[in-house]
Amino acid sequence: MAVLWQESEIFRLKKGDRVGLVACSDARPESGREEVGRLCRILRDAGLVPVCGRLLFGKGSRTAPAQDRAWELMEFYRDPSVRAVFDLSGGNLANGVLPWLDFGEIAQSGTIFWGYSDLTAVMGAILSRAGRPSVLWQARNLVQGGEMGKIQISRFLESALGGDRSLFAPECRMLRGVRMEGETVGGNLRCLLKLAGTPYWPDLRGKILVLEARSGKSAMIETMLCQLAQTGAFLQAAGVLLGTFTEMEREGESPSAEEMVLQLSPSGLPVARTAQIGHGADSKAILLGSRAVLGDLGDPE
Repeated sequence: MAVLWQESEIFRLKKGDRVGLVACSDARPESGREEVGRLCRILRDAGLVPVCGRLLFGKGSRTAPAQDRAWELMEFYRDPSVRAVFDLSGGNLANGVLPWLDFGEIAQSGTIFWGYSDLTAVMGAILSRAGRPSVLWQARNLVQGGEMGKIQISRFLESALGGDRSLFAPECRMLRGVRMEGETVGGNLRCLLKLAGTPYWPDLRGKILVLEARSGKSAMIETMLCQLAQTGAFLQAAGVLLGTFTEMEREGESPSAEEMVLQLSPSGLPVARTAQIGHGADSKAILLGSRAVLGDLGDPE
């Protein structure tokens, strides 16, 4: 077992920092207001100042137009007192905001975007067009309750506001090869592929390609991995780190994502697996756009 080591100073917050809460994908339902209220209390108790976006919630299936959602995100980027943006949404609509984002302003901002799932499209575009890192992790993990909720809060406080790396140190095992090193890129497989053939597709050359999925049985995951292979992704990457593939693993379907990637990728490409990246309650974070090292290396520092 190995731990993914990531450069991690850039995402750190301090007490008094303002953090924006937005929905660039499908709006949160009105029934989620209590959950967001609990999240705000946790952030305030940590010494942060949460600021909810006006478009965070929607009635029924109604979500604000993409241009409006993009404008709200840019308002947070333009505010120098906002040090992080936590996107609380998911679903299908995130890539609609991309034409309306000012990547020049994002490049000059010190604000770090946090999100997962459908927000992979936004994070990939921020990396490719603005050269800025983002955190692949969902802040709603903090309000899941129970013992795991307490663990997530502890990890977040120790890592985002302290000197610990526990939130950013997923345990991994090598499936092929002994070591991989490079800048991390990727996220949710389905949502990453939304960027294929667009100006927002990230440069995968020499990168560690992180892949996970919530929905999709074996046939769906296979066809998406085949599309990814046909873009040349596995020929360009320095390694592949597979997270969880929730639906397929829950149904016990085969072949597994690991078997598919090993078959579709060159025999010399390092491939690793972690159960701590994805949609699970115990999910840890990946700082996309930051250098990472994985292997039996001791302490890379």
